Amino acid sequence: MREADTAPATEIDTEARYLAQARAALRAMRADVLATETPESVAADSDDVWQNTMYRMARAKRGRDLVDLPDVPLFFGRLDYEPGLVYEDAADDQPDRVYVGRRHVRDDEGRPLVVDWRAPISVPFYQATRQDRRGVRLRRRFGFSDIAELTAYEDEPLAGPAAAQGGGALLAAEIDRPRAGPMRDIVATIQPEQDDLVRAPLQPSLCVQGAPGTGKTAVGLHRLAYLLYTEADRLTNGVVVVGPNRSFLAYIRHVLPALGEVAVRQRTVEELVGRTVTSTDTAEVARLKGDPRMAEMLRRALWRHVGEPSDDLVYAQGATRYRVAQARLAELVFQQKGSARYGTGRAGLAQRVANLVLMQMERRGATPDDRDLAVVSRSKPVRALLDAIWPKLTPEQVLFRLLADADVLAEAAEDLFTAEEQAALRWSRPYRSARSAKWSAPDAVLLDELSDLIDRVPSLSHLMIDEAQDLSPMQCRALGRRCLTGSVTVLGDIAQGTGAWPVDDWPTLLGHLGKPEARLAFLDRGFRVPEQIIRYAARLLPHISPGLPAPTSVRSSTGALRITATSAVDLPDAVVRACREFLGQPGSTGLICADQDIDVVSCRLRADGLEASLLGEDEDALESNRLICVPASQSKGLEFDAVIVMEPAHIVAAEPRGLRRLYVVLTRAVSALHIVHAEPLPEALTARLEPRPPNGTGS
Repeated sequence: MREADTAPATEIDTEARYLAQARAALRAMRADVLATETPESVAADSDDVWQNTMYRMARAKRGRDLVDLPDVPLFFGRLDYEPGLVYEDAADDQPDRVYVGRRHVRDDEGRPLVVDWRAPISVPFYQATRQDRRGVRLRRRFGFSDIAELTAYEDEPLAGPAAAQGGGALLAAEIDRPRAGPMRDIVATIQPEQDDLVRAPLQPSLCVQGAPGTGKTAVGLHRLAYLLYTEADRLTNGVVVVGPNRSFLAYIRHVLPALGEVAVRQRTVEELVGRTVTSTDTAEVARLKGDPRMAEMLRRALWRHVGEPSDDLVYAQGATRYRVAQARLAELVFQQKGSARYGTGRAGLAQRVANLVLMQMERRGATPDDRDLAVVSRSKPVRALLDAIWPKLTPEQVLFRLLADADVLAEAAEDLFTAEEQAALRWSRPYRSARSAKWSAPDAVLLDELSDLIDRVPSLSHLMIDEAQDLSPMQCRALGRRCLTGSVTVLGDIAQGTGAWPVDDWPTLLGHLGKPEARLAFLDRGFRVPEQIIRYAARLLPHISPGLPAPTSVRSSTGALRITATSAVDLPDAVVRACREFLGQPGSTGLICADQDIDVVSCRLRADGLEASLLGEDEDALESNRLICVPASQSKGLEFDAVIVMEPAHIVAAEPRGLRRLYVVLTRAVSALHIVHAEPLPEALTARLEPRPPNGTGS
């Protein structure tokens, strides 16, 4: 690695000047976009109004896309291609030079100064080797300060006798660099196996099983950025990131904007289905409401509202009466029930009844048209018929009757749920009406199922679903409806399943999502979590997911794992000391403990003068302080340089799948893990393991 104090000043200066030139060009590109004028006044009834509006919106979006982020390096690498391979007008003795960065930047003449990392010409930066150079002579990586000042570079020749294999010190330093605050992009350090998944085609859908520290979340986010670059014309119906909670979404929220994608929405499942949650279910009731059997019960509960006509329909036009027989009406109802959603079926029944009336009009010599069809279908006799046999319904009305009325529940749940399960599902407290009912998070998903049974939910172009292993089958159905005509990127780890419905295999979950054809890929080589930590946590795998192989790590760090046994009386002091020690080092620190302990320990830290944020109190907790107190239930997907785990036994005892929760907690550290406990550690962590070269555990 060459740094400013050892490398020739001219080389560092040359690259720094090039960076300044590229930044100036980016500013000029944005200024040119914003300065482009459109006519201020056009005729109100002309097509120019719409065109100008769309143009101004596109110009504003392009202006946002071209904003230069001063603390983010504009490029991070360089490729020296064989002469003439990229540019036809290049000198014969000079390599074709390409700077790889987060976005495309060109000069006034249109010549690229920086090429987007997603462009095909940038692929060799991640994939080229000495055996497959792809026309590249040399790969250069750049090092930057925290304020994006170019400070170092490192060359990796791929041709000639000096050719090297793999990345060097700068790549390792970037992977190891302390990370305070939210997650950042890994665009400068994407590894070949990660790059294969990032650049996977839009179809078929992709499911990534990734062990802790393998970068599956980063892969998913960079894949979104790649697809938005290469498949923009096919992603016009929206792209959404779905995460397990708001804390997780706050942690990842800066990654896509740093990659130039600012329009991607990030939502929890409850936010995506658009329901207000004001109640909480017990774990058993939540499990039942997530059961796939609920889909059939809801279908029955909805369609039970459709009845049989009790009389003929009579439509009067002046002195003429037109009659549709009861038997013919019953036939129409039967046909509509089997061929449409509830809402469209009601509208379709009105149309078909009106058609029968118009046919009688024609036989009498009239010539009715579409206006007559609309008049008849909206007439009082037809509306009265519909209200009697096919009433208008909201999802809330259907679910309210199902959960509040034991007879309705028993009828819909027959041969699906036992009497004990029905009793658990039925509301114990009465509500006056659907409007006064308080809905839980599982209820929100059931209401969404009913919404789709009544009228189809629109499909998005693409969903990225993270921590998918915790989704219930009913949540999967809700998400699947939103990518019915699109595709999905599913990310997760079977071993980290802690919800009421953890899956043992991905094909089952993909079936509930409606994407059984999705490609299943595996990431089991960690880049961030040190070998000592990942191997220690892997002691739990035989007890929680015996079918999964133990993950590995490319990193080893002396002293990465420390275990301190203390007394119950001294436990708070030991935790405070551990926090002070890590705060004296660079990077972020997470103190993770059982949910029931978090308030007490966070108050103790503040009483001892430590500035500690409590995750969940505000969305900016991950940015406001370097010390974050994290309830174990909210730790999934997060990452800290140092992690202190207080009392693992409490974490295990707090929930039925406590060992899985502990596995999640133990794998949040990317530099150092310090376990502080007074109660005995779980037996799975104290059992002896067979020796495993080369790194061993350090405790």
